Amino acid sequence: MTAQPPAAPARVGAEPRRSTRPRRRGRVTGGRRALLLGGLVVGLAAVAVLSLGVGTRAVSPEQLLAVLSGSPVDDEVRHVVVEMRGARATLAVLVGAALGVAGALIQALTRNPLADPGILGVNAGAALAVTIGVGTLGIGVGTGATVWFAFAGAAAATLMVTLLGSAGRAAATPLRLTLVGVALAAVLLGITTAITLLDPATFDSMRGWRSGSVADRGWPVVAAIIPAVAAGLLVAGLAARPLNALALGDDVAVSLGVGVVGGRIAVIAALTLLAGAATAAAGPIAFVGLMVPHAARWIVGQDQRWVLAYSAVLGAALMLLADMLGRVALGVQEVPAGVITAVLGAPVLILLARRPRMAGL
Repeated sequence: MTAQPPAAPARVGAEPRRSTRPRRRGRVTGGRRALLLGGLVVGLAAVAVLSLGVGTRAVSPEQLLAVLSGSPVDDEVRHVVVEMRGARATLAVLVGAALGVAGALIQALTRNPLADPGILGVNAGAALAVTIGVGTLGIGVGTGATVWFAFAGAAAATLMVTLLGSAGRAAATPLRLTLVGVALAAVLLGITTAITLLDPATFDSMRGWRSGSVADRGWPVVAAIIPAVAAGLLVAGLAARPLNALALGDDVAVSLGVGVVGGRIAVIAALTLLAGAATAAAGPIAFVGLMVPHAARWIVGQDQRWVLAYSAVLGAALMLLADMLGRVALGVQEVPAGVITAVLGAPVLILLARRPRMAGL
């Protein structure tokens, strides 16, 4: 047997070798992801129930419990809890989940951690369509008809971005889609502004919708966006696994057997359904699609399947909390949820920009 060479003696005062692998601070791994996600869902349900009793019209816990259990209660209390706040809470959950998942999709598709759902012109297209509907046909803002106009505008804007980004011999890269989307959104926003300035009555009736709010929408609006949100979440779930490969680049995705064109089409379709439905129902909501995916990636890492799931729950919770805070922030006068998310989102964006390493993709 050959003698093994003796190990080199350790230097006196030498520091121990440190691993070069990055430390995953704050991230949940393994089976704890599902456990924490279940806890977040339970917390979201608790916040939703709590929101039914918060507002200018006081509802006691006993009255709230009576309404939820179907016990006899005053008709006015039942109307406030079920027709007004019930529809409002449900809409906030749908809009928040849609915007959270849409933000995660667009950030992964463009490989840009500062992208939001409006980068493909979805919000601008919806706003222009609603402006045309209100100004020419006199439809009421916040009704089911508004939802269909806004959704049609969002879908048309996304289709235009996709066609223009795919024109020519070059492929529709994420950079081209982003540039075309930003340019088209600027054009559509300019047209919308011109129309509203020429018709002040239209501008006044759209002021609440453009500020982003889930108040005074009612169950018809909720029923109108449920199919689009459900379809968008389903398509996003199916596109999650290919999105993991697309986030690594086209060459890597092709080497892994992932269809780049088909994957992008699925992501854009899901993005259109989710962002279009959310914008149609509540108007342009800022920062939800930008903040929530960062929080989800900080918790679970880069696996898009978990990022999308956490983004849905965290986005719904953020919209619910913003709506509740807007009800009581100024006493009798309510503040739209879109204003609350913008006020909360600006400091978060500044903190993200100041971090040495952002929650990159």
